[in-house]
Parts: sequence; C-alpha cells; structure tokens
Amino acid sequence: MTTYHLAQVNIALPLAPLDSEQLHGFVSRIDEINAVAERTNGFIWRLKGEADNALALRVFEDDRLIINMSVWESFDALYNYTYYSDHAQVYRQKGGWMEKLAYAHMALWWQPAGIMPTALDGKTRLEYLQKHGATPYAFTFKKRFSPLDAEEFVNQK
Repeated sequence: MTTYHLAQVNIALPLAPLDSEQLHGFVSRIDEINAVAERTNGFIWRLKGEADNALALRVFEDDRLIINMSVWESFDALYNYTYYSDHAQVYRQKGGWMEKLAYAHMALWWQPAGIMPTALDGKTRLEYLQKHGATPYAFTFKKRFSPLDAEEFVNQK
C-alpha cells in the first residue's frame, strides 16, 4: 500500500475587504497562525502565494473567496492543530470575519506522500464533496475515511 498524508482545503468568504478594519483581527494573525501550523508536530506543507500566505490566490469564480490548504502526517495532527492550538482562537472568531457558507467549505483527502496538492486539486475535492457528500475521495472531520478506503475507492473507478 502507498503511504499517504492527509490533505485539507478550506475556503472562506470575507464579510469585508481584506484590508478593512473589520478584517484586521483576522489578517493581522495570518503569519502567526501559519507559523503555529509549521511548528506543529505532523505538519508537512501549506499552500503559499505572495507574502508567504495564500490570501492573494484566486481559484474560484467568486474572486472574493480565500483558500487555505495544507498537508499533515495524520488525521490526529491536523485535528490537534485545528482545535487545540492557537488556531482554535482564530477559528472561534470566524463569524465576525467570514460569511457562513451554504455549501462545502472544507474537505479532507488522503494524498500520496511526497506529492503536494495544487489549489485546483483542493477546488476539485470541495466540488466533489458538495455534489456527492463525504466519500473516501473527499470527506470531513465528522465523516472520515482511512487511506485504505481511499485507495480502494480509486481502484474501483
């Protein structure tokens, strides 16, 4: 069996322009929270654009959408970073900065180790999750699958 790492993508739609006073609390912490991720056990990679973050990358038709992607050694590594690091403080405040989306805004999938996903890969996984629900191809924290499930899923196609 191939060795896999856990990839994640999440998107958000800011309530105001990124340079607005309303989003200052979010934007001012981006570098700090990215550094926390990079120091977290199990972190492998994150999507970067200009200014060492992904805020300026435009991947979707709605160019206001911002994207974040990363790769982790395991589900537990990502989960612990998301909910038990300083990232959790920022996550709890997202309602003041981001619109509540009525469609899939976060997807997880097993990525072959050593191959980093592209922003287009993330977009594809989100769209698949929105259309088909959680499967071994794209899933969520609440409904997850193993690397073996993902490998079997791909081999069935």
